[in-house]
Amino acid sequence: MISQSFEIIGKIQSTIGVENIHVINQASQQFTISDKNGVFKISAKLLDTLTFSSVQHKLKTVVVDRNIQSFKTILVTLQENVIELDEILVGKVLTGDLNLDVGNVKKNTSVNFYDVGIPGYKGKIATPSERRLNEATSGGGFGGVSLNSIINGLSGRTKMLKNRVNIDKREALLQSVKARLSKDFFASNPLENDLKNDFFYFCADDENFIKFCKNQTDFKILIFLRMKYRQYINNRSQKKD
Repeated sequence: MISQSFEIIGKIQSTIGVENIHVINQASQQFTISDKNGVFKISAKLLDTLTFSSVQHKLKTVVVDRNIQSFKTILVTLQENVIELDEILVGKVLTGDLNLDVGNVKKNTSVNFYDVGIPGYKGKIATPSERRLNEATSGGGFGGVSLNSIINGLSGRTKMLKNRVNIDKREALLQSVKARLSKDFFASNPLENDLKNDFFYFCADDENFIKFCKNQTDFKILIFLRMKYRQYINNRSQKKD
Protein backbone atom coordinates (compact mmCIF):
# COMPACT_ATOMS: atom_id res chain seq x y z
CA MET A 1 0.00 0.00 0.00
CA ILE A 2 2.82 2.38 0.83
CA SER A 3 4.59 1.84 -2.50
CA GLN A 4 1.46 2.30 -4.63
CA SER A 5 1.16 5.66 -6.36
CA PHE A 6 -2.18 7.43 -6.75
CA GLU A 7 -3.45 10.76 -8.08
CA ILE A 8 -4.46 13.47 -5.64
CA ILE A 9 -6.94 16.19 -6.58
CA GLY A 10 -6.32 19.18 -4.37
CA LYS A 11 -7.64 22.67 -3.77
CA ILE A 12 -5.78 25.61 -2.28
CA GLN A 13 -7.39 28.30 -0.13
CA SER A 14 -5.92 31.76 0.42
CA THR A 15 -7.12 35.31 0.96
CA ILE A 16 -4.64 36.75 -1.57
CA GLY A 17 -5.01 34.49 -4.61
CA VAL A 18 -4.72 30.80 -5.37
CA GLU A 19 -3.45 30.70 -8.98
CA ASN A 20 0.09 29.63 -9.94
CA ILE A 21 0.91 28.08 -6.57
CA HIS A 22 3.83 25.65 -6.99
CA VAL A 23 3.08 22.13 -5.72
CA ILE A 24 6.10 19.81 -5.48
CA ASN A 25 6.28 16.16 -4.45
CA GLN A 26 9.60 16.06 -2.62
CA ALA A 27 9.93 12.28 -2.93
CA SER A 28 9.36 11.92 -6.68
CA GLN A 29 10.40 15.49 -7.60
CA GLN A 30 7.20 15.87 -9.62
CA PHE A 31 5.60 19.27 -9.60
CA THR A 32 2.57 21.11 -10.89
CA ILE A 33 0.90 24.52 -10.61
CA SER A 34 -2.60 25.36 -9.38
CA ASP A 35 -5.17 26.87 -11.76
CA LYS A 36 -7.15 30.08 -11.26
CA ASN A 37 -9.50 28.26 -8.86
CA GLY A 38 -6.65 26.85 -6.78
CA VAL A 39 -7.21 23.31 -8.09
CA PHE A 40 -4.28 21.00 -8.89
CA LYS A 41 -3.54 17.33 -9.58
CA ILE A 42 -0.39 15.45 -8.58
CA SER A 43 0.69 11.83 -8.14
CA ALA A 44 1.91 10.69 -4.73
CA LYS A 45 2.35 7.74 -2.41
CA LEU A 46 1.62 7.30 1.27
CA LEU A 47 4.06 9.33 3.43
CA ASP A 48 5.25 11.47 0.50
CA THR A 49 5.81 15.14 1.37
CA LEU A 50 4.09 17.83 -0.70
CA THR A 51 5.48 21.36 -0.67
CA PHE A 52 3.33 24.41 -1.49
CA SER A 53 5.05 27.69 -2.27
CA SER A 54 4.75 31.03 -3.99
CA VAL A 55 6.28 34.46 -3.60
CA GLN A 56 3.18 35.77 -1.80
CA HIS A 57 2.70 32.86 0.60
CA LYS A 58 4.57 31.19 3.42
CA LEU A 59 6.11 27.86 2.54
CA LYS A 60 3.94 24.92 3.62
CA THR A 61 4.54 21.16 3.65
CA VAL A 62 1.95 18.40 3.95
CA VAL A 63 2.67 14.70 4.50
CA VAL A 64 0.36 12.37 2.59
CA ASP A 65 -1.41 10.36 5.28
CA ARG A 66 -3.96 7.54 5.10
CA ASN A 67 -6.86 9.98 5.15
CA ILE A 68 -5.56 11.66 1.97
CA GLN A 69 -4.84 8.25 0.49
CA SER A 70 -8.40 7.07 1.14
CA PHE A 71 -10.23 10.08 -0.30
CA LYS A 72 -7.60 11.04 -2.95
CA THR A 73 -8.30 14.69 -2.14
CA ILE A 74 -6.66 17.41 -0.10
CA LEU A 75 -7.59 20.93 1.01
CA VAL A 76 -4.64 23.24 1.77
CA THR A 77 -4.84 26.70 3.34
CA LEU A 78 -1.89 29.01 2.73
CA GLN A 79 -0.95 32.05 4.77
CA GLU A 80 0.20 35.35 3.34
CA ASN A 81 3.94 35.97 3.51
CA VAL A 82 3.98 39.37 5.19
CA ILE A 83 7.28 41.22 4.87
CA GLU A 84 7.72 43.77 7.63
CA LEU A 85 9.41 46.99 6.55
CA ASP A 86 11.29 49.41 8.70
CA GLU A 87 9.34 52.49 9.74
CA ILE A 88 9.42 55.12 7.01
CA LEU A 89 9.28 58.82 7.77
CA VAL A 90 7.22 60.68 5.18
CA GLY A 91 7.87 64.37 4.66
CA LYS A 92 10.17 66.77 6.49
CA VAL A 93 10.32 67.30 10.23
CA LEU A 94 9.87 70.96 11.16
CA THR A 95 11.36 72.06 14.47
CA GLY A 96 10.10 75.65 14.65
CA ASP A 97 13.66 76.96 14.35
CA LEU A 98 13.70 78.85 11.03
CA ASN A 99 17.43 78.37 10.47
CA LEU A 100 17.13 74.59 10.87
CA ASP A 101 13.85 74.22 8.97
CA VAL A 102 15.14 76.08 5.90
CA GLY A 103 17.91 73.47 5.60
CA ASN A 104 15.37 70.61 5.77
CA VAL A 105 13.21 71.91 2.93
CA LYS A 106 13.98 70.38 -0.47
CA LYS A 107 15.03 72.97 -3.05
CA ASN A 108 15.27 73.03 -6.85
CA THR A 109 12.43 70.60 -7.54
CA SER A 110 12.78 69.28 -11.09
CA VAL A 111 9.92 69.88 -13.55
CA ASN A 112 8.56 66.90 -15.50
CA PHE A 113 7.67 67.56 -19.15
CA TYR A 114 4.16 66.22 -18.45
CA ASP A 115 3.66 69.03 -15.89
CA VAL A 116 4.03 71.71 -18.55
CA GLY A 117 2.10 69.95 -21.32
CA ILE A 118 5.09 68.99 -23.48
CA PRO A 119 4.72 65.60 -25.21
CA GLY A 120 7.50 63.19 -24.28
CA TYR A 121 8.72 59.78 -25.39
CA LYS A 122 6.65 57.02 -23.79
CA GLY A 123 8.23 53.99 -25.43
CA LYS A 124 10.74 51.49 -24.09
CA ILE A 125 14.00 53.09 -22.97
CA ALA A 126 16.92 51.67 -24.95
CA THR A 127 19.83 50.18 -23.07
CA PRO A 128 23.34 51.67 -23.58
CA SER A 129 24.26 48.67 -25.77
CA GLU A 130 21.13 49.15 -27.91
CA ARG A 131 21.90 52.86 -28.36
CA ARG A 132 25.47 52.13 -29.43
CA LEU A 133 24.24 49.51 -31.91
CA ASN A 134 21.68 51.95 -33.33
CA GLU A 135 24.38 54.60 -33.78
CA ALA A 136 26.66 52.08 -35.51
CA THR A 137 23.99 50.92 -37.99
CA SER A 138 21.97 54.10 -38.56
CA GLY A 139 21.40 55.19 -42.17
CA GLY A 140 21.71 58.61 -43.75
CA GLY A 141 24.29 58.03 -46.49
CA PHE A 142 24.01 56.94 -50.09
CA GLY A 143 20.95 54.76 -50.67
CA GLY A 144 19.98 55.08 -47.02
CA VAL A 145 23.24 53.45 -45.84
CA SER A 146 25.75 55.62 -44.02
CA LEU A 147 29.52 55.37 -44.44
CA ASN A 148 29.71 54.90 -40.67
CA SER A 149 27.53 51.75 -40.78
CA ILE A 150 29.63 50.30 -43.67
CA ILE A 151 32.89 50.86 -41.77
CA ASN A 152 31.43 49.36 -38.58
CA GLY A 153 30.20 46.34 -40.53
CA LEU A 154 33.59 45.72 -42.16
CA SER A 155 35.52 46.20 -38.92
CA GLY A 156 33.34 43.76 -36.99
CA ARG A 157 32.15 46.43 -34.54
CA THR A 158 28.49 45.94 -35.54
CA LYS A 159 28.70 42.21 -34.84
CA MET A 160 30.36 42.90 -31.49
CA LEU A 161 27.63 45.38 -30.54
CA LYS A 162 24.89 42.90 -31.54
CA ASN A 163 26.49 40.28 -29.33
CA ARG A 164 26.59 42.77 -26.47
CA VAL A 165 22.88 43.54 -26.91
CA ASN A 166 22.10 39.81 -26.83
CA ILE A 167 24.19 39.41 -23.68
CA ASP A 168 22.30 42.26 -22.02
CA LYS A 169 18.94 40.68 -22.92
CA ARG A 170 20.08 37.29 -21.62
CA GLU A 171 21.27 38.87 -18.37
CA ALA A 172 17.98 40.76 -17.90
CA LEU A 173 15.97 37.57 -18.48
CA LEU A 174 18.24 35.67 -16.08
CA GLN A 175 17.69 38.21 -13.30
CA SER A 176 13.91 38.14 -13.91
CA VAL A 177 13.74 34.33 -13.68
CA LYS A 178 16.00 34.33 -10.64
CA ALA A 179 13.91 36.94 -8.80
CA ARG A 180 10.58 35.20 -9.52
CA LEU A 181 11.41 31.53 -9.12
CA SER A 182 14.59 31.21 -7.05
CA LYS A 183 12.83 30.75 -3.69
CA ASP A 184 10.32 28.17 -4.95
CA PHE A 185 12.84 26.27 -7.07
CA PHE A 186 15.45 25.80 -4.35
CA ALA A 187 12.75 24.77 -1.86
CA SER A 188 12.58 21.43 -3.70
CA ASN A 189 15.99 21.45 -5.39
CA PRO A 190 18.49 22.20 -2.61
CA LEU A 191 21.78 23.85 -3.42
CA GLU A 192 24.41 25.58 -1.28
CA ASN A 193 24.00 29.37 -1.21
CA ASP A 194 27.39 30.03 -2.78
CA LEU A 195 26.44 27.83 -5.77
CA LYS A 196 23.03 29.32 -6.56
CA ASN A 197 24.30 32.20 -8.72
CA ASP A 198 26.67 29.83 -10.50
CA PHE A 199 23.73 27.53 -11.24
CA PHE A 200 21.65 30.29 -12.82
CA TYR A 201 24.55 31.39 -15.04
CA PHE A 202 24.99 27.74 -15.99
CA CYS A 203 21.35 27.82 -17.15
CA ALA A 204 21.83 31.10 -19.03
CA ASP A 205 24.77 29.62 -20.97
CA ASP A 206 22.43 27.07 -22.54
CA GLU A 207 21.66 28.00 -26.16
CA ASN A 208 17.96 27.29 -25.49
CA PHE A 209 17.76 29.52 -22.39
CA ILE A 210 15.88 32.37 -24.08
CA LYS A 211 13.65 29.97 -26.04
CA PHE A 212 12.49 28.12 -22.90
CA CYS A 213 12.37 31.07 -20.48
CA LYS A 214 11.28 34.17 -22.39
CA ASN A 215 7.52 34.84 -22.34
CA GLN A 216 6.91 31.34 -20.93
CA THR A 217 4.78 30.20 -17.99
CA ASP A 218 6.43 29.46 -14.66
CA PHE A 219 5.59 25.80 -15.19
CA LYS A 220 7.61 25.57 -18.43
CA ILE A 221 10.50 27.54 -16.95
CA LEU A 222 10.60 25.22 -13.93
CA ILE A 223 10.79 22.20 -16.25
CA PHE A 224 13.82 23.79 -17.96
CA LEU A 225 15.44 24.63 -14.60
CA ARG A 226 14.88 21.06 -13.37
CA MET A 227 16.62 19.67 -16.47
CA LYS A 228 19.58 22.02 -15.99
CA TYR A 229 19.67 21.22 -12.26
CA ARG A 230 20.23 17.53 -13.00
CA GLN A 231 22.99 18.43 -15.48
CA TYR A 232 24.60 20.83 -13.01
CA ILE A 233 24.64 18.27 -10.17
CA ASN A 234 25.97 15.59 -12.53
CA ASN A 235 28.77 17.89 -13.75
CA ARG A 236 29.82 18.70 -10.19
CA SER A 237 29.83 15.01 -9.29
CA GLN A 238 32.09 14.19 -12.24
CA LYS A 239 34.51 16.98 -11.27
CA LYS A 240 34.75 15.63 -7.74
CA ASP A 241 35.45 12.14 -9.06
